[in-house]
Amino acid sequence: MGKSKKKIPDPTLADFEAGLALLAVHPAFSHLRVGSVCRAPQCPHAPERGFCRVDSNGTVHVSRSHRATPEQWAWAVAHAQLHLGFGHVPADTSGERPQPDAVAVAARCAVVNRFLDSLHIGAPLPPELLETSGSDEEALAERWRRLGVPPAFADPELIGTAGPEPDQILVAYTGTWRTADGKVPDWRAGFARSLSRAVTAAVDVAGGGRESMSHGARRKKPWELALSWFVASYPLLGGIAAGLTLVSDLDTAQAHQIWIAAVDASIGEVYINPLAALTEAEWRFVLAHEMLHAALRHGDRVGGRDRFLWNVAADYVINGWLLEMEVGDMPDGCLYDPELAGMSAEEVYDRIAKDLRRIRKLRTLRGAGVGDVLHEPLPTAADKRGVTDLDDFYRRALLTGFAYHRDGDRGFVPAGLSQEIKTLEHPPPKWDAQLARWFDEYLPRVEPTRSYARPSRRQSSTPDIPRPGRYHPTELVPQVTFGVVLDTSASMDVRQLGKALGAVASYAAARDVPAVRVVYCDAAPKDAGYVPVEEIGHRLRVWGRGGTVLQPGIRLLEKAADFPADAPILIITDGACDVLTVRRSHAYLVPAGLSLPFKPHGPVFGFR
Repeated sequence: MGKSKKKIPDPTLADFEAGLALLAVHPAFSHLRVGSVCRAPQCPHAPERGFCRVDSNGTVHVSRSHRATPEQWAWAVAHAQLHLGFGHVPADTSGERPQPDAVAVAARCAVVNRFLDSLHIGAPLPPELLETSGSDEEALAERWRRLGVPPAFADPELIGTAGPEPDQILVAYTGTWRTADGKVPDWRAGFARSLSRAVTAAVDVAGGGRESMSHGARRKKPWELALSWFVASYPLLGGIAAGLTLVSDLDTAQAHQIWIAAVDASIGEVYINPLAALTEAEWRFVLAHEMLHAALRHGDRVGGRDRFLWNVAADYVINGWLLEMEVGDMPDGCLYDPELAGMSAEEVYDRIAKDLRRIRKLRTLRGAGVGDVLHEPLPTAADKRGVTDLDDFYRRALLTGFAYHRDGDRGFVPAGLSQEIKTLEHPPPKWDAQLARWFDEYLPRVEPTRSYARPSRRQSSTPDIPRPGRYHPTELVPQVTFGVVLDTSASMDVRQLGKALGAVASYAAARDVPAVRVVYCDAAPKDAGYVPVEEIGHRLRVWGRGGTVLQPGIRLLEKAADFPADAPILIITDGACDVLTVRRSHAYLVPAGLSLPFKPHGPVFGFR
């Protein structure tokens, strides 16, 4: 059998990503939150020849097939974003608009390149392609219309980013971006705010970032001030704020493409990008957003839904609540739609799932196309799972905060958020309790029988009084059993498997089940026969020989002559398996946060 071909990395993609990384660390563009970059391998709106073009909806359409160095990519994307920031392609709802003529395009590109040269971004242009008069784009275009465009600036391939085509186009506004008041975005105002934050951050760094250089007191970062404000002044989220850990590590943020922030509720950490130059009020909004994600357990409520779309739906709902409660200021580019006000995350999901192409381009607080609710810890995260029951912590902290907030008349709480918090007063049973109920339903305890044929042991003390003994009829033992189909592929976590099997064994023993029929499955089923319940965990072996195929294991149990026809089956898997058809009573035991690749017909217990 021939060897599989090794996947060759795409050099154009590597250079493109390296160019974006150069922009991410530049003092001016690290704070810039104007527009988004379409990263599709074949963007239909990208120029045929050239780097990219930008439209008035705020999207930079990149031609990934173009071969360029990282410095050239950094220059091209910065050039396109500055067209937005300078107001060359304003968003508008008036419909079709006339495109700028060649003279206006050339003047605007000349002004943008002059600004880029002062920032020393990417590959420098030759001196003859730099306009040095100091005129703005309107004055420059007027002069060039009278006197003619200089030859050095007449060729769009030399000064623009879209080859022979214009690198800036006006399009009908699609509602991709919305501001807090529901109006179309003002790219120029957003750029001015971003540039102001960049200058402020640069001055702070240049000054040492300290309140008192003589005493060496460190000035608190704005996100630290925001977190302190919740603890001291906002009881609704103060308890959660006190228990969360902020991780403001630049390397972590850049390695995992965290634009502003992300949260891992399973370990109680909020990851923030220290280069996101937000005001303290904006950090309050961001931290409140992530705290509500964690407290309302949006990561665990995804079920069988698309994870990113569910994250987007929850973002719309949370941002609407925070605007109603006036918690801080919503940063530019956050997801908000006044038409979705009053809806739950489930209702918003059902609505936005009809427009997948547009939704996939949206940006959460983590970035475009990725959710800010992490479903698995980052590689650099400390392993805090199991240290405390974070489910109980979030529930108690939010319920207590809500009581203080309401009784102290500390501000308005939207009806939707109030209802979700009240729902936390009656949390669903934990997975082990739900599993115990399942055992009670399908595995009733074997009631012992009394018989004078087996005298009671107590009769020896009163030999003149006959007492019947208790015993379990042997003919009932085979009927009180169940089957376990166990996924033993390499993707399964052995520690989690041990916990699940320990719970199964303890419940089976409590119901006097002497043995369980066990089938191990990865690439093929392996029948272990009837295994004493106390030995289930000891016989576990993770084989790891490829993909998981569980259906043959289920078929084996259903056809086994020595397996009772009414015995239920418990399927333990991580969800990376085939689509299953089970023709008898069954249930699934799946690690919390993971889902099955099909719609199950039996109960699903998510264990931790």
